[in-house]
Amino acid sequence: MPVMATWSLEAFNTATHSDNKIHDDEVASRFGFTGGLVPGVDVYAYLTHLPAEAWGEAWLARGRMRGRFLTPVYDGETVTVAATSHVEDDDGVHVDLEVRNAAGDVCAVGTATLPDEEVAQPSAALWPDVAQAKDRPPASPLSLAVGTAFGLAPHGFHAAKAGEYLDAVRESLPLYASFAHPGWLLRDANYVLASNVVLGPWIHVESATQHFSVVRDGQVVSARALVTREWEHKGHRFVSLDVALLADGAVAARVQHTAIYAPRQVTS
Repeated sequence: MPVMATWSLEAFNTATHSDNKIHDDEVASRFGFTGGLVPGVDVYAYLTHLPAEAWGEAWLARGRMRGRFLTPVYDGETVTVAATSHVEDDDGVHVDLEVRNAAGDVCAVGTATLPDEEVAQPSAALWPDVAQAKDRPPASPLSLAVGTAFGLAPHGFHAAKAGEYLDAVRESLPLYASFAHPGWLLRDANYVLASNVVLGPWIHVESATQHFSVVRDGQVVSARALVTREWEHKGHRFVSLDVALLADGAVAARVQHTAIYAPRQVTS
């Protein structure tokens, strides 16, 4: 089914009480923003609506999504998600997406893909099985050195308790009566970073996810991650993680997750 449609919603900042104070109005204003930023993982969730509506369970089981966050989305803004192109090739179907605010600014872009064939599931053994840190070091080039492994404690996915999350990201597709939302899963890519190093205000920049199976009601979810890159650009310090999102010990999704972990306003 083609994904050529739009979907509008009122954005909601789910993280006003988060440890990441970039979502707090007062702190964000000191960084030059109008207010607290709606989390990138939630803007990513907005991007998933159109492909999930068109492709359903098949996309949750083997689809891909890349989301890149360009300018802030703010609480209470009306934003529109639009499919801007549709291409079919030997790999499957690819749809480009964008999120625009009421002023017409492009806040985020993405590409969703539905491969023609199932994608081979990697072994969880590719990621070291390490415990979540008890004593977190400050985020730095040392604590985020390439090859550093992180873990996130297991927790359950319970469909009956998912309503609060779905309401927060304005999602009403019947698909999520039984399956975990991709945006809910992606939150663990944030958590595996923030649960293992001490961060100040930080900004999610981009995520690229390959799904291998749906996550069903009652499954136990956890995450493992490896630092793949740490660098400086224009005064910001960035980190990229290769994250395995596990369901009952098997890799349900793999995420390349990138963030500004120390904005130049903090490092200068």
